[in-house]
Amino acid sequence: MRSIRKSKFEEQSRNLQIQKGTKEEQATFDRCGPQCLINLTKKEDVMRLKRSSIVLIALIISACGGEASLPTINPQPQRPAPQPRPTSAADDQSAQWPTAEATSVAPAPQPMPTQAADAGQPVPNPAAGKPLVDTWELPTQPIDPNPNYAYEQDQEIFDSMYFKNYGTNPFVRTETDPLSTFAMDIDSASYSLMRSSINQGLLPPADSVRVEEYLNAFDYEYPQPEDGDFAIYSEVAPSPFGGPNYELVQIGIQARSIEVADRKPAALTFVIDTSGSMAQDNRLEMVKNALIYLAGQLEPDDSLAIVAFNDGMRVVLNPTSGENQMDIITAINSLEPAGSTNAEAGLYKGFELAWQAFKPEGINRILLCSDGVANSGMTEPSQLLATFQQYLDAGVQLSTYGVGMGNYNDILLEQLADKGDGNYAYFDSADEAQRLFGEQLTGSLQTIGREAKIQVNFDPNVVKRYRLIGYENRAVADSDFRNDSVDGGEVGAGHSVTALYEIKRHPDAQGPIAQVNIRYISMDTNAPVEESLNISTAQIHSSFDRASARMHLATSVAEYAELLRHSRWNNGTDILDVLDLAEEAALDLPNNQSAVEFVTLLRRAEQMHQ
Repeated sequence: MRSIRKSKFEEQSRNLQIQKGTKEEQATFDRCGPQCLINLTKKEDVMRLKRSSIVLIALIISACGGEASLPTINPQPQRPAPQPRPTSAADDQSAQWPTAEATSVAPAPQPMPTQAADAGQPVPNPAAGKPLVDTWELPTQPIDPNPNYAYEQDQEIFDSMYFKNYGTNPFVRTETDPLSTFAMDIDSASYSLMRSSINQGLLPPADSVRVEEYLNAFDYEYPQPEDGDFAIYSEVAPSPFGGPNYELVQIGIQARSIEVADRKPAALTFVIDTSGSMAQDNRLEMVKNALIYLAGQLEPDDSLAIVAFNDGMRVVLNPTSGENQMDIITAINSLEPAGSTNAEAGLYKGFELAWQAFKPEGINRILLCSDGVANSGMTEPSQLLATFQQYLDAGVQLSTYGVGMGNYNDILLEQLADKGDGNYAYFDSADEAQRLFGEQLTGSLQTIGREAKIQVNFDPNVVKRYRLIGYENRAVADSDFRNDSVDGGEVGAGHSVTALYEIKRHPDAQGPIAQVNIRYISMDTNAPVEESLNISTAQIHSSFDRASARMHLATSVAEYAELLRHSRWNNGTDILDVLDLAEEAALDLPNNQSAVEFVTLLRRAEQMHQ
């Protein structure tokens, strides 16, 4: 059976590659064929063709060693720094940021005002002593996580890579604490870093695995919202890995999509690490190629600025219209690696330029590209961002993009994006850069909901215990679900958020399993919005085989992540079982390239332990 499925999968994989090649060839013909200009009837189409041609010419010049002088650009008039949002003394207790008393760069940040609970909405009752672990479920002794999978790793590769272990969520007794609350997360860096490791013949460090970032690296094709900003999806089936009487609950939050033509104008400020470490493995070249690709996606009402930093910083490109493609590309090609890494200096100037180009009704985002190895200036994430809190409060967001292995600081980049109201991704290939700065550019830039949180209220009469798989560093106190001054997540257009719970019901219990509640600040109205969905035992599939392909895929992804991070809850799981499940999901999702790629990664990982 497995050999038959493998043959079908390989045939499907070849067909996907053929389709991809066909689309690329057709796209090339459409851009450059003899009928190209006839089909371009709109001014914006002509501009897009012109920009694409300029990008192509610039790439050819760059490849041939051609040089071009940097353009002379008149900077826009300086604007005053933004003022913090008004706060009250009562808010001091909920401050999430350290003060900046030791720095003269900016005043001490103030917390955002606390939103009152919605009228008529019950405020969650925080459970005392949360969470009380169901010790009956905990092993009495430490478990050697799958001794059959004690992979030999090249430790030298990871000696200078910095990760943080956030632990593993336990099972929680529902009668003690029925509420599970966490911030939404759409980051995918942890998964991309794993892919890079596997492709180099190595398993990633266990501490680098964040299950939620593995889950959210995939498109599960959830239904789009019929109205509003988000749709909530749920599915329940017996757990294939959890033993008798255990079930999996999949929760999906789908943000509405926005057409490229409807995207808000963007003021983008790239802060690029050009230190000596960026010369390794062509890291800087990968970033430069990604930026050139992004430049071709810009519209005339977008702007782009570039700051480079090593020992200090320099402005490579002042805010420049997206239609000035040659100016942008020439600036990108001028970047060269040298020196140490002073991220503080680069961010300081980056925020200054971002405010100079600020678009009150548009997108204002700093994009930090680095290997994260900051070794001069301020290097602690919360202190760094405390310096720039007034800009964040005014609407400037910070996203981070990591690159490189061997010396890489995942902790710094992940925390900067988390506290900077942005997203965190990792470049491991040209395809990933194209996905982030091409296919998902609108979603990566335009936020639909900010401070977004999920709270699941389990019914203690039906559910005996539950466990959230992943999201350990996204935990939010139950009582802070409606406290909008407490940091949540930011979700962009078209993005989805996926969470898996493992639950155990009381014997033969029937009825409501849980109510899923989401809360976020609408970017259109700047007001809090809540939506909910009820889950009942009537939804439970009679067997896991009857669950959807999206649930098969999510389950295999989560279980693989649990294997990699040596979770105590997957003892006895075999990677071949995970591979079988992933292959079935990929066959049932014939157009999902990420699912096909995932199977390939699983096969390589499985071969490493033989």
